[in-house]
Amino acid sequence: MDPWLAKAVILAAGIAMFVIRAPHGSRSYGLKVARSGKGRREVFLLTLAWIGFFVPLIWAVSPIFSVADYPLRLGPLLAGVVCLVVGLWFFHRSHVDLGTNWSITLEVRENHQLVTHGVYRSVRHPMYAAIFLYAVGQVLVVPNWLAGPSYLIAIAILFAFRVGAEEQMMLETFGDEYEAYMSKTKRLVPGVW
Repeated sequence: MDPWLAKAVILAAGIAMFVIRAPHGSRSYGLKVARSGKGRREVFLLTLAWIGFFVPLIWAVSPIFSVADYPLRLGPLLAGVVCLVVGLWFFHRSHVDLGTNWSITLEVRENHQLVTHGVYRSVRHPMYAAIFLYAVGQVLVVPNWLAGPSYLIAIAILFAFRVGAEEQMMLETFGDEYEAYMSKTKRLVPGVW
């Protein structure tokens, strides 16, 4: 099977990610930051995530990673498309539910509110869950040993080194309210973890 379809899917999914995030980024950009956890580690993690995100897009438009290509199969391609679509929907929902409380980095805005409705009702970090699902979709869609898993690896590293600091910041900001929310929800998978 010719990889052109996988390349088209990955480019469309990448564009969809930007289209989903852009209005939320521009809306929250002008809001004052009350607390920031942005430091060297955060900048490194975000840079790693961006590199992981762009590698499959580079694979789609350039032969630079072709040495690691393998044959595209219909089953993984279809399963990957499903993961990408569901991940993108979840990504959109988590942004909409967060509203102006969203930030690309570890920040608490002035007048920040704890969001516990919508997709946040059963999962504390639905945006990470969405990105993980999207990244699994990339692994399945991209028939390349380097480009396919690049975003999944980068997001796993970001999550491992960031989620604790993020939850600590939320505990310090919202105290008992966040602690109660933590006791009712799981981090990524409802009822599991």
